[in-house]
Amino acid sequence: MHAPLTPATRSHPPTAEPDLTHHGDAEVGAGLVDLAVNVRRAPMPDWLAEPITASLADLAAYPDPESARAAVAARHGRPPAEVLLTAGAAEGFVLLAQALRGIRRPVVVHPQFTEPEAALRAAGHHVQRVLLDPADDFRLHPERVPADADLVMIGNPTNPTSVLHPAADLATLARSGRVLVVDEAFADTTAAPGQPGEPESLAARRDLPGLVVVRSLTKTWGLAGLRIGYLLGEAALLRRLAAVQPLWAVSTPALAAATACAGPTAVQAERAIAAQLAADRDHLVAGLSALPGVRVVGRPASAFVLIHRPGADRIRAALREHGWAVRRGDTFPGLGPDWLRIAVRDRACTDAFIKVLAEILEA
Repeated sequence: MHAPLTPATRSHPPTAEPDLTHHGDAEVGAGLVDLAVNVRRAPMPDWLAEPITASLADLAAYPDPESARAAVAARHGRPPAEVLLTAGAAEGFVLLAQALRGIRRPVVVHPQFTEPEAALRAAGHHVQRVLLDPADDFRLHPERVPADADLVMIGNPTNPTSVLHPAADLATLARSGRVLVVDEAFADTTAAPGQPGEPESLAARRDLPGLVVVRSLTKTWGLAGLRIGYLLGEAALLRRLAAVQPLWAVSTPALAAATACAGPTAVQAERAIAAQLAADRDHLVAGLSALPGVRVVGRPASAFVLIHRPGADRIRAALREHGWAVRRGDTFPGLGPDWLRIAVRDRACTDAFIKVLAEILEA
């Protein structure tokens, strides 16, 4: 049986609500191996480092987003008017919450990244949740989304479950009078054998009414400190969002990064990284699946894996004592203390982690 719709209101006591403002960076500390944050750490390629460095000579001028906007639009086969550059994907959720104050029934599909709901609640919206079923590997059943919802937010692939929903299922959620927000912050981490591009992405779909796709450039390219992302959608809707965006919200170095990451060199490199990530993820999943009592959710599709193990909160504390940081699950609606999210790293790192985790489970 599927979990019921659950209202999220400010009237709940603090203990009844997960901390929507908690993120993986809070788990990391000095001396800990970081498996809590889903940002890839690798040397920055010259094709990205050089334009960012060169942009520092232009900091006396106000940022001009037009060339970056055009580059992003070209990558996704859209006109520039259907692109809005943002200071990271997180700013996009704030713009949506602030600009769409006339929304009557916003629905957030959980478990997912908590900032969309946090932004809606901060703007005074009364949010309703659709909680996906862990027994069903958190798969989306579109019919569970209320027909009268005029704003629907969902991640794909979803953080923290690593579930990749079929694009066809997401497309059925689009309709006149509704804004459908699909968070594709991790879309560039996905790959499918024999299939070019990003499987199940809606980034190039211009035929779906009210669709807004949220993208991030901070994960694969290790740019979390630079803050760069963008929204894709109908030009009229993006103008509404831009009207509540601060002036010059995206810095000149971030614009240089956006231009570089939209080019063919970047896209080719991204696909190679996603393929290697898939192999490293398979290695992590195999190691976790061999441990007693550990359940890996479904078929993970992104840069992280969600696991269930009774007493996971205590296991997380023990891992910290042994020098490893993983992401707690109890701050995500629909999860709880028996869930952990683990970032995919190289095989040597994974082998060391699995060894420590096995020792903790055997103790």
